Amino acid sequence: MVAAVSRGPCHSMESILVKILAVVLALSQVSTRPDDVRTQFDAADRAQVVELLRAGCAHMRKVFEVEDLALDDLVETALADPTAIASEIKAFRGINFGDLNATYRELCKNETPNPSPIDIGQVIEFFNKAAADLPDHTRLKGLRLASPSKVIDGKGAYFAELYEPGNRRIPVSLSEIPETVSRAFVAAEDKRFFQHKGIDERGLVRAFVVNMMQPGRPQGGSTITQQVVKNLVVGDDVTYERKIREIIVTSRVEHTLTKPEILELYLNSIYFGRNSWGVEMAARSYFGKSVKDLSLAEGAMLAGLVKGPNYFSPERAPDRARERLDYVLGRMQEDSVITADQLKRLQGTLPQIVAAEQPRNEAAHHFFDYLAREVKTVPGLQPLANATYTVRSTIYPDLQKATEAALQEGLAQYELKTGRVDFQGAEANLSDTIKQLRAERASGPAAPGAPTAAAKPDWLQALERTRLALEQEAIGWVHDLRAARKRIKTPADKWK
Repeated sequence: MVAAVSRGPCHSMESILVKILAVVLALSQVSTRPDDVRTQFDAADRAQVVELLRAGCAHMRKVFEVEDLALDDLVETALADPTAIASEIKAFRGINFGDLNATYRELCKNETPNPSPIDIGQVIEFFNKAAADLPDHTRLKGLRLASPSKVIDGKGAYFAELYEPGNRRIPVSLSEIPETVSRAFVAAEDKRFFQHKGIDERGLVRAFVVNMMQPGRPQGGSTITQQVVKNLVVGDDVTYERKIREIIVTSRVEHTLTKPEILELYLNSIYFGRNSWGVEMAARSYFGKSVKDLSLAEGAMLAGLVKGPNYFSPERAPDRARERLDYVLGRMQEDSVITADQLKRLQGTLPQIVAAEQPRNEAAHHFFDYLAREVKTVPGLQPLANATYTVRSTIYPDLQKATEAALQEGLAQYELKTGRVDFQGAEANLSDTIKQLRAERASGPAAPGAPTAAAKPDWLQALERTRLALEQEAIGWVHDLRAARKRIKTPADKWK
């Protein structure tokens, strides 16, 4: 049977099925032979690749049995109405379900379809390209994640923070995080984190079944280790190539880092909303306290946010946030982290959060550029946005704001006096108006005498309808600046 498969198919296999089998090849290796994962195969290895795919399928069938699920029945159910499944589950769109069924029977039931839909040569080629030049996973060992640099003003008070996107965090060690808080994340995101070796096949099975039976908001099967690898090593682009790289690198990370080291990286790298990365910044942002002072319910709420900070936001969607909190608490009770009495007492009530910090329109942007240039002149210093420095500056915020306001008004006055208020440039975006025109046409017949689309193109109708009001907005901006200056009680008053 292996020889028959190895000769290749009688027709070309569709690319989506090639990619799926390449992912399965990676998964099969880390599941059945984690200490000997290959990243490159030759054409002469066709038979070995087939055996790996079959070993992976046999392994997953055992996992289905552990979960008390009949794999064959589930596959038959899916194939009974493939159009419905394919329309709802993105990964199945474009798949020839006849080939998918034949491939399943060939690899998982050891049958010999004729012709075979499998071209192992294509699978090897795609896998080799995806697994080539894998990133160095060892850099995660002892990695210190970047956090903002803090700028202190001339009076010694906090003025601003400088950071790269995704780096607004305050790293903490795992020992500083209460065990109930860290266990809340494990319960919510990766129940078998301390048992699996990077890939949780049982979690993948549950996610697969849920997505198959209840298409819609997809269920994830990624472990905490996979999320660390995705966030810090291979990226999060949604491709089959990235998934292959993630699976292999995850297996390697589990051989390099301890579970506590992986968990610490995870808790310091994940996003929580409110422009906060890492559990310490999240604790301060949502509860105004350090993570070491979080209550059980507060920690569980943060753990619930990871799945979707906006979707489960306690501000935007309190009902969903409350349901998610109850789910996390329930999982914690199942894991014996909390008692049934604690679960009953905490369910149904969100912990009190502090008001979100409003984004500040910081002054002194040119001053920050100056600081960045100064840092480059000092040997051994990293860029401010990539390091954790405290910069004691000479800036006085009130005087800086007054100076900038005076400068802006002076420039505006100059523009007015020289007649340059009539700005030249793009003043409107016609796309919204075009969408509105098309929606109006779709909603009903045009009014009698109205020009038809053939008579006037959409862009021309939109241009005629659009009001170009930049000149009025500029004049209003000048008036607002004048009013703002009058409210400033600073030495700028002397410049009136």
